[in-house]
Amino acid sequence: MPTSSIGTPAQLRDPNYTPPLIQAVPLGIQHVLAMFVSNVTPAIIVCGAAGFGFGSNSPDFPQMIYMIQMSMFFAGIATLFQSIGMGRVGARLPIVQGTSFAFIPIMIPLVAGKGVDAIAVLMGGIVVGGLFHAFLGLFIGRLRFALPPLVTGLVVTMIGLALVKVGVQYAAGGVPAIGTEAYGSGRNWFMALTVIMVTLGLKFFARGMLSVSAVLIGLLVGYGVAFMMGEVNLDNIGRAAPFALPNPLHFGLEFSVAAIIGFCAMSFVSAVETVGDVSGITKGGAGREATDREIEGATYADGLGTAVSGLFGALPNTSFSQNVGLIAMTGVMSRGVVTIGALFLILCGLVPKIGAVISSVPIEVLGGGVIVMFGMVVAAGVSMLSDVTWNRRNMVIFAIALSLGLGLQLEPGALQHLPATLNVLATSGILPAAVIAILLNLILPQHLTDEATEEVSGGMAGHGAAKP
Repeated sequence: MPTSSIGTPAQLRDPNYTPPLIQAVPLGIQHVLAMFVSNVTPAIIVCGAAGFGFGSNSPDFPQMIYMIQMSMFFAGIATLFQSIGMGRVGARLPIVQGTSFAFIPIMIPLVAGKGVDAIAVLMGGIVVGGLFHAFLGLFIGRLRFALPPLVTGLVVTMIGLALVKVGVQYAAGGVPAIGTEAYGSGRNWFMALTVIMVTLGLKFFARGMLSVSAVLIGLLVGYGVAFMMGEVNLDNIGRAAPFALPNPLHFGLEFSVAAIIGFCAMSFVSAVETVGDVSGITKGGAGREATDREIEGATYADGLGTAVSGLFGALPNTSFSQNVGLIAMTGVMSRGVVTIGALFLILCGLVPKIGAVISSVPIEVLGGGVIVMFGMVVAAGVSMLSDVTWNRRNMVIFAIALSLGLGLQLEPGALQHLPATLNVLATSGILPAAVIAILLNLILPQHLTDEATEEVSGGMAGHGAAKP
């Protein structure tokens, strides 16, 4: 869509400008499509980890539909906090909020195999973590010194590495199928690989909406293939209500030290990511630096959106980075466009039949999609790490943090003698890696960087002189 038909260059850089509705509506829906799959997938992963049945006769199945429904509804609400704002809350920029993958490695150990009753522990942690996140808005700008690309890149990479196993398990047949003859069958992998191949084809060889929505279209094609293979059960769509409102304290609230510490720690990471997203939006869409007011408002909205989500049975929210790239691509900085997308998400969240349709997607098809998405998270972390100066000091920090963080996650039995709360936190992968990297980065003297750089430079010069 040529930007000249939407508005003047000055108007397109203005967050308060809204294009005509005939253009603003499809642009808003495009923002939703760019984040839709990533927004609802965490709910399915968490429910699967808790042991919810995916079959139509499972008593837990309506609970999963409800969580999917609330993921859409409160992503829309949190986006309105950002785009419209209220008082000091909200950046009043085109920021799209949605369920965060970053919290999944914290949530899975808290609910693993414990059923629907364990969700109350998550909700307690989400509410407290959200309030802590909002509190960070008071001084988030002064904390950025402690989180250089070495730390943030490592954390994002660890998030992706912690999730790739889940993607492979889903593609092979899902966690409940592990150990059965059907697990890892060619039939399962055919559905997953269909999604992967279609997604890659569109991402690299298509343009515009087809490229932006590559994962969503890949899932739709995989869903069609699975339907023809007889792997899709549509019974629950007919049983789902046509309309339903959010239910306060749907899963209850239970406060656990492990959950609260874990969610507060990840809220800090999420707050830093939001700062980066706000900066990316203002640079890419308006050609300027983000103001302190915008960064603080975005952090307040992030935290408030998460806390409210937890009260109604939804998962934590954060700003979606893929929408930052979408703004840079379209050149449309309008918060009105994003507001339209938020209203569309809220509408979807009020219709349980949409959640029932999403929940009918076979786990193998979903696995193909999340393999791509989780791999992109790792790639994003590696991209952030490319800005790091790889001297000896930074290499040691990265090596120790990655080795201990990933190693403890792969072998949780190594800390079996720790109290249960510490064990959950220490084997999450992300938290130990982040804490180690932050502490070492603050403790190790910066002059080691200069000395190491001089040593490396001197050594290279010496080798160069030795050459004929």
